[in-house]
Amino acid sequence: MEWLNWELLKIPGWIVAVLLVIIGFAGTVLPALPGVPIILVGLLLMAWMDGFTAVTAGTMLWLGVLALLSVVIDFLATAEGARRFGAGRLAILGATLGLLIGLFFGLAGILFGPFLGAVAGHLLGKANLDESMRAGVGASIGVVIGTASKMIIGAIMLVWFTLAWWL
Repeated sequence: MEWLNWELLKIPGWIVAVLLVIIGFAGTVLPALPGVPIILVGLLLMAWMDGFTAVTAGTMLWLGVLALLSVVIDFLATAEGARRFGAGRLAILGATLGLLIGLFFGLAGILFGPFLGAVAGHLLGKANLDESMRAGVGASIGVVIGTASKMIIGAIMLVWFTLAWWL
């Protein structure tokens, strides 16, 4: 493989790694993308291209633990928020679909989509309007907490990686 110059692949590799981190941060808000795991892949690519000298495999392992934690927190926050306010499975499914549809309507859709979806899902389960509104509030609170936690964990990962790189 003497014909392959690895130095020529470094620039595209860094571009891909940085794009993965940027896409990952977008994915912390967009439910269709697994944001924090994508951030982890971008950071892992950066560390690998450096030969794990600046950022060790041990650091990457801890960043992987944080990525896994973000997925668990996101799932639990949405489910627990909805459950505490009396939402059933249809309300949780409705909140998820509402969020996906809400993406096409900008920030307002992202904020109100889960609420409207949870209300609609709960109403389909033969609940009354008052119970459905409570379920919508709970699902919305859960989505907001889950999204905020993903953003915070993603930022912690990036800061940790940067500090490990430069120190």
